[in-house]
Amino acid sequence: MADSMLIQPDVGFIKGVMCSGGEDLKKCYQCATCSVTCTLAPDDAPFPRQQMIRTQWGLKDQVLSDPAIWLCHNCGDCSTRCPRGARPGDVMGALRSQAIQHFAAPSFLGRLVATPKALPFLFLVPAAVFGGLALWGPKEITEPREFANVFPLHLLEPLFFAIAGLVMLAFGIGVVRFVKALRSAGARGSLVAGLVPSLVEIMTHKRFKDCGKERVRFWGHLLTLWGFAGLALMGTVVGIGTMVGMMHTPLALSNPWKIFANACALVVFIGGLILLADRVADPEKRKASTYFDWFFLLVLVSIVGTGIAAELLRLAQSVTAMYTIYFIHLVLIFALFLYAPYTKFAHLVYRTLAMAATRQRT
Repeated sequence: MADSMLIQPDVGFIKGVMCSGGEDLKKCYQCATCSVTCTLAPDDAPFPRQQMIRTQWGLKDQVLSDPAIWLCHNCGDCSTRCPRGARPGDVMGALRSQAIQHFAAPSFLGRLVATPKALPFLFLVPAAVFGGLALWGPKEITEPREFANVFPLHLLEPLFFAIAGLVMLAFGIGVVRFVKALRSAGARGSLVAGLVPSLVEIMTHKRFKDCGKERVRFWGHLLTLWGFAGLALMGTVVGIGTMVGMMHTPLALSNPWKIFANACALVVFIGGLILLADRVADPEKRKASTYFDWFFLLVLVSIVGTGIAAELLRLAQSVTAMYTIYFIHLVLIFALFLYAPYTKFAHLVYRTLAMAATRQRT
């Protein structure tokens, strides 16, 4: 006699998935077209058919601990070919959003960042912080007119490093929770051995190449990833160098680090615009894009755009405009990093771990 199993569906989880972009979840009738279509799904553990039925049943713990939801890159083939219009790719994207909220620390921030109505509050916090710094800063603007005249570096640098520490702590707690969930799902052995090859695969975007129809997204994601990595490296080096007195900002335009930063900014900007144009031009992608998808991409592109504009305005010594744009730039940077563990930024962390776990399992 077959073993019986008691199913206790989490109705709140089902509603959460449907509200996060997986509203067509219930249309799935398990024909398996999606799993057959997907070029990324391994033969011995195809997805997303299994994830669809488990989500329909409300098996929250089983679904969110499944590394397969992170192996999907949402190329859209499964959604295009689904005979019922269940859009499995969108459901997998919604599951990743739910997973980020589930493993978030503190959990209320995960829910807050995922709520469109909370958007004004998310930017009000950094706006108040930098507004206070501007009031606290020097009352007289000296020549030449530099950003430090209004936003003192001796306050900005420690602030951003403190935020970085908090973000690392939040990511650390989320990672511990996620690894524990992966263990419960059957991951064995050390994940460390799988991290390096997984990171190499992510940095080269090999899986995007396997999605034949996603050549545009491949270049958009690759340029954005590498450009952002370069800006993060540059920001860290210059930030530490400034704090210990080895560097002084603003750097000269001929400074190698300045040239490197400007090149990385241009790469990110081009990559971000490619992704935005691809999403806006395609009606299906535009329809499938959720608030969660738009938030990170728009903030990132806006950061680079305001950064470039602020630098040009500083060179032109356009006082009012340069300080205004730089204020917006700082607010956006603060928001990007403070909320990083709760946005699509977190994909890099959770996807890497999921890929490493899959390598160990195989």
